Amino acid sequence: SVSMFLNTLTPKFYVALTGTSSLISGLILIFEWWYFRKYGTSFIEQVSVSHLRPLLGGVDNNSSNNSNSSNGDSDSNRQSVSECKVWRNPLNLFRGAEYNRYTWVTGREPLTYYDMNLSAQDHQTFFTCDSDHMRPADIVMQKAWRERNPQARISAAHEALEINEMDRCATAYILLAEEEATTIAEAEKLFKQALKAGDGCYRRSQQLQHHGSQYEAQHRRDTNVLVYIKRRLAMCARRLGRTREAVKMMRDLMKEFPLLSMFNIHENLLEALLELQAYADVQAVLAKYDDISLPKSATICYTAALLKARAVSDKFSPEAASRRGLSTAEMNAVEAIHRAVEFNPHVPKYLLEMKSLILPPEHILKRGDSEAIAYAFFHLAHWKRVEGALNLLHCTWEGTFRMIPYPLEKGHLFYPYPICTETADRELLPSFHEVSVYPKKELPFFILFTAGLCSFTAMLALLTHQFPELMGVFAKAVSIWQEKGLGYL
Repeated sequence: SVSMFLNTLTPKFYVALTGTSSLISGLILIFEWWYFRKYGTSFIEQVSVSHLRPLLGGVDNNSSNNSNSSNGDSDSNRQSVSECKVWRNPLNLFRGAEYNRYTWVTGREPLTYYDMNLSAQDHQTFFTCDSDHMRPADIVMQKAWRERNPQARISAAHEALEINEMDRCATAYILLAEEEATTIAEAEKLFKQALKAGDGCYRRSQQLQHHGSQYEAQHRRDTNVLVYIKRRLAMCARRLGRTREAVKMMRDLMKEFPLLSMFNIHENLLEALLELQAYADVQAVLAKYDDISLPKSATICYTAALLKARAVSDKFSPEAASRRGLSTAEMNAVEAIHRAVEFNPHVPKYLLEMKSLILPPEHILKRGDSEAIAYAFFHLAHWKRVEGALNLLHCTWEGTFRMIPYPLEKGHLFYPYPICTETADRELLPSFHEVSVYPKKELPFFILFTAGLCSFTAMLALLTHQFPELMGVFAKAVSIWQEKGLGYL
């Protein structure tokens, strides 16, 4: 019966069959490739692991194995959480004066919802406290920080300012400076008004902080508000070209509040000092913060590399170095570059302009692509200013990877490179940016499989169209062999 059915099939049927198979496998290939570029994994593989494997009994439910591995799993989970902690970008831009202007010009949103939601959480943490019910304006601002709609937030800030004209609300001025001001000059004026209001609140709460836990929490909030305002005023001065004034403001702020390291004001200071080309002062700041006991950042590591490269880069020649070998100063510079690249391997492509820059997000993941963008966005000009520094980086940065053949398993100077950076960066960076992935992932099996299947079926469709009679005989012969094979079974 099978033979009779096959004899009735025409060559057009085989052309249609192979052509349809090639089309379907091609569509699957395109979807798999798109999904892999967007999410970094195979859709078929993810579905099979998440849904099919448990149904087929692929999960080991042995309680003894689970209990034996519980300690190791908890340790790895704790390490993963610490590695994937998202930090506030010390050099984040102003929403109204910079991010929104980018949107008006390009029509693109530079910030993701996840990034803005983290900022909203930061504002609620730093700018609110349990005693806000004592001041009506602070009650309004509590709602404003939770509001998703920008216009509703701005309206709430204006409402808070109208409640008490004698005792203005500092956080309302902060919100207006960040989101309503369309230029840095406007933002600076609003921050100066915020400073006047915030300084008064800080002094009053400072006198009452020991009267109870509620007053202590209020003083802590007022301290955060004051530090934030002064830091943003310094950043306004830096944006408006008053760099020496900005440096003085940052130094005074770090002396006045030495324990508030969570704002990472030293990174703002390093960038401003590099703009002034005050390299001795930069080295002094690095001596304090580039310590083994303190957390590192791309700014710390790459600034240290830039200073060491500056000592040798103007006379560095790869041909001369290969003939005579590296001098002690050149070796120190190369080692500093390798150290920086190991900490964040995404930065060199942005500094060498092998990858296009975008506006930095409001939050960054250390050692991730988001941190690399934030660093290169502000520091590329400083590397260009040092003669030969980018040439030295270009000649030596890839040597880091020979020292660390398996970066996910073992590092050289730092912990192994965290696995979670790609996922977190995809949440922090806009969809139009191609996220940098390290180490480079191999193509998943199912993409290779569908590519092979698509090519094979397309070749069959072409041969069937060109040689219909011969391919018809071939298909019938294959079917008969299969039928005989099944008969033996």
